[in-house]
Amino acid sequence: MTVNRRTLLGASAAAGAAAAVAAAAPAEAKPAKTYSFSVLGTTDLHGNVFNWDYFKDAAYTDTAGNTRGIARIATLVKQIREEIGAENTVLIDAGDTIQGTPLAYYYARVDPIVADAGPVHPMAQSMNAIGYDAAALGNHEFNYGLDTLRKFESQLEFPLLGANVIDTETGRPAFPPYHFLRMRTGCGKDVKVAILGLCTPGVTIWDKAYVEGVLEFPSLESEAAYWVPKLKAMGADVVIVSAHSGTSGKSAYDTSTGLGVENASALVAQQVAGIDAILVGHAHIEVAESRVAGPDGHEVVLSEPLCYGQRLTRFDFDLTLEKGKWKVASVAASVLNSNTAEEDEEILAILSDEHAEVVGYVNQVVAEQAVVQLTTVEARYKDEPIIDLIAKVQEDTVKTALAGTEYADLPVLAQASPFSRTAELPAANVKIKDLSSLYIYDNTLAAKLMTGAQIRAYLEYSAEYFVQTAAGAEIIVDTNPDKPTDNITGAGSRPDYNYDYVSGLAYEIDIAKPAGSRIANLKHQGADVADDQRFVLAVNNYRANGGGNFPHVAAAQELWSESIEIRTRIIEWVTAKGRLDPADFASVDWKLTRDGTPVF
Repeated sequence: MTVNRRTLLGASAAAGAAAAVAAAAPAEAKPAKTYSFSVLGTTDLHGNVFNWDYFKDAAYTDTAGNTRGIARIATLVKQIREEIGAENTVLIDAGDTIQGTPLAYYYARVDPIVADAGPVHPMAQSMNAIGYDAAALGNHEFNYGLDTLRKFESQLEFPLLGANVIDTETGRPAFPPYHFLRMRTGCGKDVKVAILGLCTPGVTIWDKAYVEGVLEFPSLESEAAYWVPKLKAMGADVVIVSAHSGTSGKSAYDTSTGLGVENASALVAQQVAGIDAILVGHAHIEVAESRVAGPDGHEVVLSEPLCYGQRLTRFDFDLTLEKGKWKVASVAASVLNSNTAEEDEEILAILSDEHAEVVGYVNQVVAEQAVVQLTTVEARYKDEPIIDLIAKVQEDTVKTALAGTEYADLPVLAQASPFSRTAELPAANVKIKDLSSLYIYDNTLAAKLMTGAQIRAYLEYSAEYFVQTAAGAEIIVDTNPDKPTDNITGAGSRPDYNYDYVSGLAYEIDIAKPAGSRIANLKHQGADVADDQRFVLAVNNYRANGGGNFPHVAAAQELWSESIEIRTRIIEWVTAKGRLDPADFASVDWKLTRDGTPVF
């Protein structure tokens, strides 16, 4: 479906305008000319085309009744276009589009779009079909390297924006910084709408291997301050920012080095005059409407629709023509739930083959029946074998890589996190989808040289994940598979993915103690770990580059790294074994205690 932005108002709107003229007061009291339009926005689609959970091989469901996928968003968009006229709508996205599901992974790595005569990415096909006007770059757009990103960009029929994604050689934006749209009003003067795209600077850390020396990511605030006045000077009546950056003003990394704030959308609104609305992304939370006072007192409206295509933001703009210039009279934001819509038949038709291809891929059996069922339901507070599998694969991979080097004899430790609370390896034939559900991110592996003192500091920082809990206090654990909860994890709103196991050691985490003094009885092969003892830490690239702001690891000497996903290494390891037996990987490395007494 192609949207023509260069058409006059539809018949119904024209009739309404004629009626308004007929009923107008005498010439000396003519009503002001007005125009209304809507900006629709998605963000963090993460490769979700259909309402399908490839890990469970079933339709996606949750206890809140949410649905996922751009196919349902397409239906909502069509409904609004029918309601107010397609010529009176703008459709934009705030990034993180090509990573996050087995569907997205398949067309990046298994049947890659960069191959000669490669396929068109499913997200490009669906977004083109719906008729997006522009999209901002998200940090996950860089996960598969710049060749994949550029190929995806070339397949889009709309611009991919990144005003603060700067080519280090030229000092100029490496992607279009903005996009202009002209809205036909029927009032004799068009409305010029400018879309400015911004991306979180965290790409510098998280995808360092791809962007270092090639791209720079200055702060959102500085680039918005540069570009917004230019857009106004170019005649923009309305300025909308599509920002892949949350509103909290916080970062999961150290900004003291000069790197911009990770979640800076509200800061942009507060510091930069001339912005009317900001479509927010990156934080994976729902913000229907937030109003922030700009530096000139002008109110900026922000909205973040829930990720994965679960929500669609709608900004409604009312403008008046004053002295030959359009002025924004009001802006309101709301979100629409995709569970009120059916999947669009056009999207179903054009992508059913790709969907079926990926379903077949994830259902491939890679190992004979597992010995026992393993789950992650309690993995955030108990040392579970299912997480040990990740650590064992990483240890073996790094040991193989360092064989024959001067570091070959150093003990190898491994970091792993409980990414999902619902992953399961069944006591049945093990399929790709089972292993993929255990490691849901496209992280790659690195090896860092660390000392015993640094490892202790790393563990202390990780242990801040736990709520300080006195020995006599009640611990509540609910292992409901739909939404397992407890009252001892996630202190300070720290997500599960920023809590790390470290295998290859034995230690206790005393949650009765204050943060910073919780690690007890830290031993390696039965002996106390010395501060100057040297270890190799097998660690994912997110953590190796500073993700989560864990101490020492980012600055530590890197001995080795690779571009193969850890998920792929797990699949290879299990395939080689032919059977999943905890005896091959499980180990008891740590336990929670309170004043030295085990919690469980």
